[in-house]
Amino acid sequence: MTADSEAGRAFDGFLDAGPPAIAAIARAVRESVLAGAPNAVETFDPADRLLAFGTGGGSRRDFWFAIIPHSAHVNLQLADGADLANPDGRIEGTGKRVRHVKVRSVEDARAPWLHDVVGRQVAFRTDRA
Repeated sequence: MTADSEAGRAFDGFLDAGPPAIAAIARAVRESVLAGAPNAVETFDPADRLLAFGTGGGSRRDFWFAIIPHSAHVNLQLADGADLANPDGRIEGTGKRVRHVKVRSVEDARAPWLHDVVGRQVAFRTDRA
């Protein structure tokens, strides 16, 4: 999916209504996810305030990532975060399957560590296919 999807535009509009700093972080996280998963299908869920990425199958099992803006940071949810290597301890949470990383700046969103996390999630799903 291109960076100009209908869901991406809807998410962008949603971000425009919030704090500019958080919007900039969320947009940069989206760019990083799309760089690592260029064929991902985006789905915007306004009720849950998130942009999800996956295969487009419609089931929660088909989602690989979700971007969720908060007041002081942006979470990048990892559908298989509990199973991913976490050498630097950045993957957080206690979910049985889903975990997240907190992204606190545009620099973090573009940092090698975030691209590595995205790559691990993509590889995990690709290896299981």
